[in-house]
Amino acid sequence: MKNFKGKTLRWEWREGCIELTLDHEPANEIGTAMLEELELFVGAFDALVPETSSCIISSARKSVFSAGGDLRELYRQAASVPEKERLEGIYSFLGRIHAVMNTIDAAPFVTIAAVHGACLGGGLELALACDIIIADKMARFAFPELRLGFIPGFGGIPRLKRDLGNAVVRDLLFTGRTLNATRAHAVGLVAQLAGEGEALRVARSTSAQVVKYDPVARAAAKEFMKPIPHEELQREIDVFCELFTRPEVMAALKKFVEDSGPMPYLP
Repeated sequence: MKNFKGKTLRWEWREGCIELTLDHEPANEIGTAMLEELELFVGAFDALVPETSSCIISSARKSVFSAGGDLRELYRQAASVPEKERLEGIYSFLGRIHAVMNTIDAAPFVTIAAVHGACLGGGLELALACDIIIADKMARFAFPELRLGFIPGFGGIPRLKRDLGNAVVRDLLFTGRTLNATRAHAVGLVAQLAGEGEALRVARSTSAQVVKYDPVARAAAKEFMKPIPHEELQREIDVFCELFTRPEVMAALKKFVEDSGPMPYLP
C-alpha cells in the first residue's frame, strides 16, 4: 500500500521516499485511532522496503508536530473500568505502541522527523524513533509527563539515553522544561536546523541525498550504530504501569481533562 489517507494521518510514496503526515485535530494526539493507523503504516514496510530509501514524518497541524499521548482518551478509558482492567488496557496499549516505535526505529531505510512547533511527550518519542530530527527554528521539545505522576511511556527514556548524555535526559525529565530548537541542536537532539516553516523542505533535500548511497551498506550501518534497547524499553513499560496505578495519577489526569485552556499540555 503505497498511498493511504486515514482519519488521523496519511502517507504517500514518491521517488523512493515515504512521506507520513500526521493530521489529527487538535494537536496530533496519539490515541487508539492514530495507533491503529500507525500499525497499518508499519505493516506496509515489508512491501515498501525494496523500493524505499527514506521516510519523512511531518505534521499538517499549523503549530504542533505532536502533543503526545491522548490524555483525554486515556482518562476516559481508565475511569470507566475497574483498576485491574485499567492496568491491562494500559499495558496492552503500550505494548502496541512500542511495537510500532521499534519497527520505525529498525526500518532498513532512513527515517527523518521534520518537526515544527510543539513536539511533546509521545510526539518527541516518535521523533526519537527516527534516525534524523530536522527542526525549524520555532520548534520546541519537552517531556512534561512527571507533572502528571508518570514517566514517558512510548520508549522515550531509553532512546533519549541512547542518543544524548544523561545530564540532558535528567534535565528534560525532572524539570519538564522546554528545549527550543537552537538548544536542542546544540545538545545533539536535532541534527539540522531549518528556517521557520522550512523543516519539511530540508527533510526532502536530505532524503534526496540519502538515495545516492548503497541500501545494503546503509541498513548494515544503521543496525550497527543504532541498536534498540529492548530490555530498557520493557522496563519503561513496567515502571509506567507501576506509577499509573496510583490515585494521584487519576487525580492529575482528571484535572488535565477539566482544564478549559486551549492547550493544557504545554509546559
